[in-house]
Amino acid sequence: MSSRMRHYILTAAGDLFSRQGFNSTSVDNIAAQAQVAKVTLYKYFQSKELLIIEYLREQNAKLWQTLAESPQQENARAELEAMALGLLAVIADKEFKGFASLSAGVEFPQLDNPINQVSQDFSRQLREQMAALANKAGIKQAEALALQLALVIEGASMTVRNQQGSESLAHAQALVQTLIKSAT
Repeated sequence: MSSRMRHYILTAAGDLFSRQGFNSTSVDNIAAQAQVAKVTLYKYFQSKELLIIEYLREQNAKLWQTLAESPQQENARAELEAMALGLLAVIADKEFKGFASLSAGVEFPQLDNPINQVSQDFSRQLREQMAALANKAGIKQAEALALQLALVIEGASMTVRNQQGSESLAHAQALVQTLIKSAT
């Protein structure tokens, strides 16, 4: 029962975080949305900060799982392109409300803040996964390519969210393909 309640509170909080932002969502709002007393919320999460961190880790795990389930490609370069385009496909989903970790990093910019550190971990993991595939593909400047791709993907996630209906996603897809094809 306790894991169900914990999940229920996380889901209610996540809905508020994605609509209102992290800083604008109070513990009172979360308790009301989850229809629980604040004392119940604090029974499962000692602080709002820990609730946010668990929510971010859950969202990140779901994203990495979605990408892991994508079809196997014929080589590492194709896997890299599929990963980058897969992330852009996630962004293209009408239900996409931004990568939670990136949004949290903006709202908690202090580098020593544990929430910001989860955001940094997300970006680092993204770059490391892409660099590993680029290295496997024999690309000499693998880390540089991974950073370029991450910039396109992270930038697209913010642009698409703020400019619905723009052609930015198509441009991001073309840029990803160009960067990967031109990498040696």
